[in-house]
Amino acid sequence: VQLQASGGGLVQPGGSLRLSCAASGFTLDYYAIGWFRQAPGKEREGVSCISSSDGSTYYTDSVKGRFTISRDNAKGTVYLQMLSLKPEDTAVYYCAADHWCGLDMSSYRYWGQGTQVTVSS
Repeated sequence: VQLQASGGGLVQPGGSLRLSCAASGFTLDYYAIGWFRQAPGKEREGVSCISSSDGSTYYTDSVKGRFTISRDNAKGTVYLQMLSLKPEDTAVYYCAADHWCGLDMSSYRYWGQGTQVTVSS
């Protein structure tokens, strides 16, 4: 199981980015994918997840209405569209996979490397 996160970068407040999590070595259809982030000096927190069964989505309160998670099983990729970005969204973003969707790190056995998102003017 391998996960590759990409799409991070530097963006001004109010801007947008789309992160991608590309899966290889397994069939994405059978896995839930979660996005997590870790800001300097802070613990890693769950941002969003999407289930494998019916595509149900979940978001942490601070990103509701701004972030959208989606999946394209044919492409083996999960996306995190981030709009109206704020400086407090600055963090390293990670994607993770397992059979159950949740915003708790313990829900996931498989992790990709992170991609840096910096929101600054």
